Amino acid sequence: MVVKGSFTMGDEVGDLWSSTRPAHKVTLTYSFYMNKYEVTFDEYDAFCEATGRTKPYDSGWGRGTRPVMNVSWNDAIAYCNRLSEMENLPKAYYENGSFLDKDGIITSDPSRVVGYRLPTEAEWEYAARGGKVSKGFRYSGSNNADEVAWYSHNSGDELLEGPLSGEDGLKAITENNCRSHEDGTKAPNELGLHDMSENVWEWCSDWYEVYSSSEQTNPYSGSGSFMVFRGGSWFDIEIAVRVAIRSGNVRTFRYYYLGFRVCRTAF
Repeated sequence: MVVKGSFTMGDEVGDLWSSTRPAHKVTLTYSFYMNKYEVTFDEYDAFCEATGRTKPYDSGWGRGTRPVMNVSWNDAIAYCNRLSEMENLPKAYYENGSFLDKDGIITSDPSRVVGYRLPTEAEWEYAARGGKVSKGFRYSGSNNADEVAWYSHNSGDELLEGPLSGEDGLKAITENNCRSHEDGTKAPNELGLHDMSENVWEWCSDWYEVYSSSEQTNPYSGSGSFMVFRGGSWFDIEIAVRVAIRSGNVRTFRYYYLGFRVCRTAF
């Protein structure tokens, strides 16, 4: 369980992209459960078989306990709703992507959502930082990315040397055969959560919005143009797997560096 508490959200160091600032105080007044691992191909394939969906492409790297990828935000929330149904829980999402409470009423308060869902962006970062037992690491579980993350310098057949950027960086990643790795093969963070600084980016429930410097309680963004994803991936350079990093895209976007994990509000 991730115990409720307060933390500073965003780039506290000041060297990341402007979209990660300003750093601001966030308080979560409820506890929640976060999946220890990213959803795997085995888990998602079972969902596809049960619902008649097409299985996502694995880029030839293998399936099994590798994190599922090439799934959209719409795919991810459908998986969450199916998981809730299997455990006789109320669905977390309405068909338009809005949160639902235990009575099936649309809500903007994640603490009222009973079923399985994607974490909010604030929940994701709080958990990645280690929650109430955080040691203040820049990556999820360490100040050394290699201890906790598969990223562009260590996720292939050979260790890459030097900075990676632009066309040269993409060429080096491709030639180095970089790829995702099985869940849980790097050290966990303070809460025992694996792969929150890498492997694949993870969809969140929120729509992407510009940060405010104001203190926030139980934040959740329910409208916008893009959905948030967090954490960095095997494809990214080291600075891009920091716990404060964020990105986003449209609900239908799928790519080979993007997956998800599930959570639930604790009652």
